[in-house]
Amino acid sequence: MKTSDFYYDLPEELIAQTPLEDRTSSKLMVVDKKTGELEHKHFYDILDYLEEGDCLVLNDTKVIPARLIGERKGTGARVEFLLLNRLDINRWETLVYPGKKAKPGYEITFGNGLLNATVIDVVDGGKRIVEFSYEGTFENILDKLGEMPLPPYITHKLEDKNRYQTVYAVHEGSAAAPTAGLHFTDELLKKIEQKGIKIARVTLHVGLGTFRPVKVENVLEHEMHSEFYNVEQSQADIINNAKKNGKRIISVGTTSTRTLESCADENGMIQAGCGDTSIFIYPGYKFKAIDCLITNFHLPESTLIMLVSALAGKENVFNAYNTAVKERYRFFSFGDAMFLK
Repeated sequence: MKTSDFYYDLPEELIAQTPLEDRTSSKLMVVDKKTGELEHKHFYDILDYLEEGDCLVLNDTKVIPARLIGERKGTGARVEFLLLNRLDINRWETLVYPGKKAKPGYEITFGNGLLNATVIDVVDGGKRIVEFSYEGTFENILDKLGEMPLPPYITHKLEDKNRYQTVYAVHEGSAAAPTAGLHFTDELLKKIEQKGIKIARVTLHVGLGTFRPVKVENVLEHEMHSEFYNVEQSQADIINNAKKNGKRIISVGTTSTRTLESCADENGMIQAGCGDTSIFIYPGYKFKAIDCLITNFHLPESTLIMLVSALAGKENVFNAYNTAVKERYRFFSFGDAMFLK
């Protein structure tokens, strides 16, 4: 299986740069996994495709404003930080740009001294371990100084930080949003519950590895990034009860999918717990937990388009993608959605 098998041609102007004013008004392409048949709807129509007793699984991770712009002490040179992983109360694993001079002892200041950092180690992949010093709480300072770490294909400034956040985001820790969830509003979720659909929540903190391109031609040689997940027992019970009753498990996003498939047993029952997953799902994979998927349109040759192809069949998925290009759908994080039923 070759990475180039998952390439499609996407005109740059179809990459959505800003979110729509109404989250639910994006287009929704409904794809029949078995036949490949397509329907063109709007996201608010998702209600028509969900049945009483189904279980909708959301990823309730919260994106932190992980991008910090500061200056090197002594020279005033511009330095950019991207916070990746909190190691303890004041230490973070980060990406630093430019990173060449960022060796142990390198000092940076942010917000006119509101926040200061010192590089204490250089680790795998050129990442830096940095120690922060500040007064007050780190979260409050980050909220003042930090920016949302938008993907590289979004070049427009985001006016409202909350638009790169799902309405049900709770647990801080992501460097990127679980974007399939951006289409939901509180009102739509209420209507879904009123229809008798169960809602379960899992947590997977999305890392920047989600944007990392597959650089090997042989898909099987790709080294998948690792991400932290957590599934509470109460939420596992909701999912498992729906499954026992013969109802569908509908995953919102590839992150929820990776979480569920990582902690499902051979019968598809979800085992509560937390840990790191580096599960890599590509065509040939046998799904244990999920039946259907709500997702956005993904980058060519990405692990995410491979996951979608594993669920609905590569031919069906690429027919859907080519149709989406023809019909001028909006692509990627702030783009339109797809329901694989």
